[in-house]
Amino acid sequence: MTDPRPSVLAQHFDKARLSCREGWRVLRRRGPSQVQFWFIALLIGIVAGFAALFFRLGIEALQAALYGTDDVQYLHSFAESLPWYWILLLPVLGGLAVGLILNRFTRDGRVRGVADVIEGAALQDGRVETRAGLASMAASLITLSSGGSTGREGPVVHMAGVVSTWVCRRIHADGVTGRDLLGCAVAAAVSASFNAPIAGALFALEVVLRHFAVHAFAPIAIAAVAGTVINRLELGDVAEFALNTPGALKFYVELPAFLLLGLICGLVAAALMLAIFFAEDVGNDVQARLRLPRWLRPAISGAMLGVLAIGFPHIIGVGYETTARALSGDLLLYEAIVFAALKTVAVAITFGGRMGGGVFSPSLMVGALTGLVFGLVATGILPDVSGTHTLYAFAGMGAVAAAVLGAPISTTMIVFELTGDWQIGLAVMVSVSASTALASRLVDRSFFLTQLERRGIHLAAGPQAYLLAMFRAGSVMRPMGDRRAADAEICARMVEDGLYVDAAATLEAAMPIFDRADVAYLPVVVVNGPDKEIVGALFHIDALKAYNRALAATAAEEHS
Repeated sequence: MTDPRPSVLAQHFDKARLSCREGWRVLRRRGPSQVQFWFIALLIGIVAGFAALFFRLGIEALQAALYGTDDVQYLHSFAESLPWYWILLLPVLGGLAVGLILNRFTRDGRVRGVADVIEGAALQDGRVETRAGLASMAASLITLSSGGSTGREGPVVHMAGVVSTWVCRRIHADGVTGRDLLGCAVAAAVSASFNAPIAGALFALEVVLRHFAVHAFAPIAIAAVAGTVINRLELGDVAEFALNTPGALKFYVELPAFLLLGLICGLVAAALMLAIFFAEDVGNDVQARLRLPRWLRPAISGAMLGVLAIGFPHIIGVGYETTARALSGDLLLYEAIVFAALKTVAVAITFGGRMGGGVFSPSLMVGALTGLVFGLVATGILPDVSGTHTLYAFAGMGAVAAAVLGAPISTTMIVFELTGDWQIGLAVMVSVSASTALASRLVDRSFFLTQLERRGIHLAAGPQAYLLAMFRAGSVMRPMGDRRAADAEICARMVEDGLYVDAAATLEAAMPIFDRADVAYLPVVVVNGPDKEIVGALFHIDALKAYNRALAATAAEEHS
């Protein structure tokens, strides 16, 4: 006679008991290290938060000193009363200082920003350049304080990366830990800079780490909260922008208009990004043709900005005053059009001159102006079925910014937190989704990923495209003399036929040769002038194994 089966209740009780036992075992073995990691994340969040706060206060203090105003929130209005030669001179002197700093402390005269942090997360185990990063912070501080037309989030994000890199080197963090700590620092810095804890955490996950792994969320959230607390202790819990009109949406009837606005904002965002890349190409070409020293390039751009600012001082700095005026509807139609166009030109000049700063704040301004233009036209044509024109400015601000960053989730949240208005989320989501979908087809997904693509770093296509670039042929090859090495004579003949790969080359360069030549291995050489010394052979199977392991590790991290 067989034993009776245990009841369903008994089965569930046994499962619960085993789960508790396993949980207690994990807590004893890994709990202390996890708590320690969260404590490190908290400390990084505090340091990064203070760094972002001091950077913001430093910009305001330097702007006040240079332009002689007591309230930098109304800098553009105050600048209209300054002598024209002072408005012209300040960006020139600022650009000259930026050029000297970058020429001295960077190898290429280029300011580091969000794109470099994304590259560090993907390819450098969460590390970024520290010396160049500190120089970029100083250059961006001067740029934003002396008339440059960019935003502060780019240098803030990279500055956070410098903080986490210093910690990672001290604790010898591995790749997963390094990326998590980098995400913590970025979340804290963004949260402290914009008083937006939810958006700060999402920005780190969506833009920098580019995944939403569960294991990374808790420490990143802790760091984001720490950065926000630091901001609010100094500046208070006040939204950056305030809407003067209620969020009155004419329900479903008006949603098609917000969809159309999103498509227009996608085109505007693409135009803004392409204008920046065009200005960079023109700057490179002019610098090469005229053989200009690279330290002079930012000063020339500063002179161009100064000339533009004499007639239109609203292009100076971050542009929050003009953005706030657009959100409150305090601009005429032609003013909004002209300001949006000139801001795009000013941002392109600033980036083309390699002066410093970020692209997020300018995209907020251009988006708010674009939305206001659309809203003024829409409410004028169909006043009975449309809400207030400021609601379109609100949605346009998010739509352009989301398309530029390639981050619809975090941008939607940061716009909500910057304004404190959560009532028209449906309209904003429609505009953001449409603009992001369209703009991502016109560039390589976002401004930052397109920047990397222009440098030959293929992150936009995903890990299957960029992981091959992480491995050098010399690190994967079988050295000569190894018992599994290739035949030396065959390797010599292949080299004579031009069929080989340099030891410093990556698997990204080697794999197409395998596909084209249809061989089992390639000789690996070290080039010394005309001589090519064979040091080993890269087997196709070894390259595929290394690539497969990297893919598996990436998938495990993203789903852990």
